[in-house]
Amino acid sequence: MSTYENRFPADREANRSYLLDAVASVADALAAGRDESEQERRLSPMSVEALRSSGLFMLKTPREVGGAEAHPVVQMDVIEAVVMIDPAAAWCMFITAAVSGATLAQLPDASVEEVLADGFPFMAGALRPGGMARRADGGYRVSGRWAWGSGVEHSDWVMVPVFCDGPPLIRALVPTSEVILHDNWHTLGMRGTGSGDYELDDVFVPDRFATDLLAAEQMRGGTLHRLGLPAYVVNEHGSFAYALGRLALQTMRDAAIEKKRGYLGGTSIADRQVFQRAIGQGTIRMNACAAGMAEVLERMFDSAAAGPPDPALVTEAQAVAVWCTDEATEVVSGLFRYAGGSAVMLANHMQRILRDIYTVQSHLMVSDVGYESFGRVVLGMDPGGGLP
Repeated sequence: MSTYENRFPADREANRSYLLDAVASVADALAAGRDESEQERRLSPMSVEALRSSGLFMLKTPREVGGAEAHPVVQMDVIEAVVMIDPAAAWCMFITAAVSGATLAQLPDASVEEVLADGFPFMAGALRPGGMARRADGGYRVSGRWAWGSGVEHSDWVMVPVFCDGPPLIRALVPTSEVILHDNWHTLGMRGTGSGDYELDDVFVPDRFATDLLAAEQMRGGTLHRLGLPAYVVNEHGSFAYALGRLALQTMRDAAIEKKRGYLGGTSIADRQVFQRAIGQGTIRMNACAAGMAEVLERMFDSAAAGPPDPALVTEAQAVAVWCTDEATEVVSGLFRYAGGSAVMLANHMQRILRDIYTVQSHLMVSDVGYESFGRVVLGMDPGGGLP
């Protein structure tokens, strides 16, 4: 395989600074595209181009093929920085980063060369297996339909986890031109992510673009790519949730002095003790979430230095991600009470944040089952396996 130029520093802190500078470099473009994304129910072209040019899609890509391969805690900081600009852009960013990183860590060299021939692509994909792949000469014929295809309309490639009559599960990589897209993303929140369904109808996937989902060899990448699921993605959902909470806190702080309640002029909500308590307590809760998520990720990542991570730590990390989501949902909901009548308008930032947090809390990765699994660990029982 040819050598890929790598612009990302190997040192962890230098890598973090580089990635955060990349976020800052496209902040204006992402902010400018935010409302269009919301209205069109997919990322605006301006936002897509900004994410492409920034290199942020390479957040999890192995260093051997030019990626950042950032530590999970560094990823948290990057995700938060983008959430503070546009949550929809942040969601699509970490989805394509996870899909492309996992895919490029396992594909054969020749397949990686083909995928990266025209530059780094925008990849979309699903977490939950579905459909059916049947063995054919030189590959598989795949049919099925998958939901939550965040960013799929802008993608170049789509990864599908699919049941198979050979290996039990395979990961199939398909050009988006061969995928049927369904315009059914009419949702409460996260509207700008374009997370509609997509379908494959008897599409041929050659062997070079299919890997065994359960037993594929790690071709490249370090500790990050030994984590497996759900450990590989759990940081994304926890950090996204508390970042939404912090965005709500910032939005309400910015509005607090001007915001008055009452029919005859009223008083600033910043002068009300009940609001002061809500802001102070909410800030502490989101800080605790960030610290708790980072602490368990450090331990989990260290446990994977020489092999798969400790299953008990993976279970704990997933439970913490659920907790971050629950805490953020409560904080955002509590703050919304002080946003006043203008917050019922669709263009209001607090209303959008409220809709977004209620949408992401329904995701598979932050199911209450995460608490149950960790509870079994605490009780000295087997945590059970894999995703909820």
